[in-house]
Amino acid sequence: MKNLYQVDLFEEKGFTRKQCPLCKDYFWTLNPDQVTCGEPPCTEYTFIGSPPTSKYKSLASIRSAYIKFFEKRGHSHVKRYPVVARWRDDVYLVGASIYCFQPWVTEGIVDPPANPLVISQPCIRLTDLDNIGRTGRHLSCFEMMAHHAFNFGKITVYWNNETVRLCFDFFTEELKIPEDKIVFKEGMWSGGGNAGEDFEVLIEGLEVATLVFMHYRQENSKLLELGNYIVDTGYGLERILWLSTGAPTLYDALFADILPEARKMLGIPEPDPSIMSTLSKYFGKIDASKTDIEKSYREIASLVGMSTEELKSTVIPLENIYAVLDHCRALMFMIGDGVVPSNTGTGYLARLLIRRAVRKLRALSPDVSLVDIMSLSLKYWTNIFIEYKDLVDTILEIVDLEEERYNKTLKKGEALVKSFIRKKLEKKEKVRTDDLIYLYESHGVPPDLVEKIAKKIGAEVKVPQNFYELLAQKASFRKIEKEEKIPLDQKLLEGESETIPLYYKDPYLFKFTAKVLKIINGKYVILDRTAFYPEGGGQPSDTGFLINKHGERIRVNYVFKVGNIVVHEISPKDSTKLEEGELIEGHVDEQRRKQLMKAHTATHILLGALRRVLGPHVWQAGAQKGVNRSRLDITHYKHLSLDELHKVEMLANKIIQENRKVHVSIEERTKAEQKYGFVLYQGGVVPGKTLRVVNIEDWDVEACGGTHCRYTGEVGFIKIIRSLRIQDGVERIEFTVGEKAVEYVQKMERSLKEIADTLGTPVEDVVHSVAKIYEEYRELRRENERLKEKILEMSKDKVLEKGTVLGEFFVIVHEIEATEFRDLLKLAALIVKEKPNAVTLLYSRRNSDAVYLILLGKTASKKIDARELGQEIMVIAEGKGGGKIDMFNGKGQYLPEHMLRNKIVEKIKTLTNVNKG
Repeated sequence: MKNLYQVDLFEEKGFTRKQCPLCKDYFWTLNPDQVTCGEPPCTEYTFIGSPPTSKYKSLASIRSAYIKFFEKRGHSHVKRYPVVARWRDDVYLVGASIYCFQPWVTEGIVDPPANPLVISQPCIRLTDLDNIGRTGRHLSCFEMMAHHAFNFGKITVYWNNETVRLCFDFFTEELKIPEDKIVFKEGMWSGGGNAGEDFEVLIEGLEVATLVFMHYRQENSKLLELGNYIVDTGYGLERILWLSTGAPTLYDALFADILPEARKMLGIPEPDPSIMSTLSKYFGKIDASKTDIEKSYREIASLVGMSTEELKSTVIPLENIYAVLDHCRALMFMIGDGVVPSNTGTGYLARLLIRRAVRKLRALSPDVSLVDIMSLSLKYWTNIFIEYKDLVDTILEIVDLEEERYNKTLKKGEALVKSFIRKKLEKKEKVRTDDLIYLYESHGVPPDLVEKIAKKIGAEVKVPQNFYELLAQKASFRKIEKEEKIPLDQKLLEGESETIPLYYKDPYLFKFTAKVLKIINGKYVILDRTAFYPEGGGQPSDTGFLINKHGERIRVNYVFKVGNIVVHEISPKDSTKLEEGELIEGHVDEQRRKQLMKAHTATHILLGALRRVLGPHVWQAGAQKGVNRSRLDITHYKHLSLDELHKVEMLANKIIQENRKVHVSIEERTKAEQKYGFVLYQGGVVPGKTLRVVNIEDWDVEACGGTHCRYTGEVGFIKIIRSLRIQDGVERIEFTVGEKAVEYVQKMERSLKEIADTLGTPVEDVVHSVAKIYEEYRELRRENERLKEKILEMSKDKVLEKGTVLGEFFVIVHEIEATEFRDLLKLAALIVKEKPNAVTLLYSRRNSDAVYLILLGKTASKKIDARELGQEIMVIAEGKGGGKIDMFNGKGQYLPEHMLRNKIVEKIKTLTNVNKG
């Protein structure tokens, strides 16, 4: 291939290729005086305060100009994709515009939505999380404007020459930037599984675009020729805005309309622009995540003539509010596109941003919540991205709930961290980065809080400057799930023909004829065609039987699929009843299949109802269809109320009564995505050029490989049994359908009738009667507790009589009959209240074991640790227990009172200076 860096434009215009003396990279320029490559740290920003263009000064005007420029030059404008990459199984979020077309378009499997095309794609990239707010330029959320061309086989659109010319013309003709200010720096780019040579486009020190000539596939760190030639460009909308305004930082340009209000809310004064300009230029020349930040602040302070502390008091609050505004913008896209904060996947990344934003806000003001800033942010950004206007309340509710949960987590976290660090100190171990990650992920405790607590107890904790970047990198890529183990060596199927799936052609076909192609290991039967549905997509396989030429029945126990071959599992004892090459008659269990078809159709109906009742953030997180019961797992930020479940159930059954048509069609992937949107992938990523689309008329549409009813009316009835919170951010709906749903309701009805009969009351009065009985029960229990209190008070005096004085301690060892542990605790509490110097051991027999409680009075607990006494007892009782300095409880073998008394007295003497003779 011709050197991709040598393009016609450079020759026509007289560009010179030079090597940067600092980074040693090559670049092309029209400026004869240009020495360095034009990119920091080799070159400083020179546009701040003196922009090279001012034709457009808003995101909207730059975006519009860009799209129109490329539309005039033959590109079709393609609507933006969601930021959640639901069509991919390798990444969670869209990190560049090309992600929208990987892998299906870039691999040549499907056609692009247009060719060539222009797009302005919001992206989420968390690899520089710790730099956001500090460097003046880094963002977690940015809009990548791009023009793409896909050259497949004989189809040639354009390649490197035209790409460079289009870029050059946009900046010089549309933005009116002088030609000699544009530098093209040679490089190599990779991302999303592909790679290629590239040009970084630099103007006055700022990278504003990247032009990639993609023709490699990345596999195991190797570059393999893709066979296709793809123009992959990315123009930074926010960076071009910064270039056009010459603002001190990118944040001042991007958030110009909301930054003053945010500063006012937080009491942050407007900074001296020269300080922020110096900061941007300084951090533009270094990698902030790998630099000693304190040293950087000292150097910047020296440059602006301030003390380090004075500088920090000025810029750190601004760094924090910049980061919070950035995170709020990212969260609008993420939550708006269906992300529910959780501890896994995209939910983990959303929670990471929320918690980081909360911590930064706390450093600014305890009175301003993240919801306050989020509300300000949404008010502005939803006027630009109007598709999120109707979701504002939901987004704010989710953020508010997350902030509330996090604040509770932080309150609990301090004691946990103290205990964790003390154990480390006891073992003479340091708190490592892995420990900080554990404390954050398992307990929600941020590293700065760990560092603060550690200082209080005399420990040193070093927090990596790129801590949040490490977390984001760890969670940004999908873990490839292990494929379910197939009970058959796939090599045994090599060379076999694909099975014709009759169950797709006619899901109501329960009887068919087929030819036996192969019998493997005496139990696996391959037919040339089949009506038996193989297990997949959460739908169990069909069962039934085969009839051979002699009229004998062979039971089909299980059906599975290997590639496009359907395998029928039979009992080995029946293998002699079949011969390869013979014609058989297949019979599918009709009742089972119909019930599973109803369950699968009902899953789609329920999902549509859940999205309408709860909101479009609801996505399927898993499903399992069953004959008797089924389940649907959804993403949602809180447990469903009974009222919500009733609304969903009512709406779902309304769709059944309307008897809507269920359309099934095979559609080309790109066209299906354009027609229906990415809600197609509710059930997960579906491979291939075409999609099998199941569309319940004006209700739900998904790419799905299951069997379904022709009309919703065939489902009959959906009854939701219950909902469960199976994990953070995921709710499980258990339901039953059709006749099984009716059977379930009848069973509940019988149970209700039995309760009514037992109470001697009509069914309609059961609730009132049960409430009345429960109240009577509660009153009796309260009376019982009052009597117990009196008995315990009387017992206290008797127990005190058995106490003995041991030096300055009053020792009590006593066995009592107690049905509950709390009775032991109450009695012990009464004793130590009266005797602050008491060392009390009470215990209660449980068959051959006993429950032990040691409680110390206030005076005694200052000199003895209850845990040391308790562990001594557990050794001889061969038991286990735990507690704190003034209380210990455990369980072990039953021991006689005299043995316990002797052991306690002996241990007290060992631990103190009490008479040891």
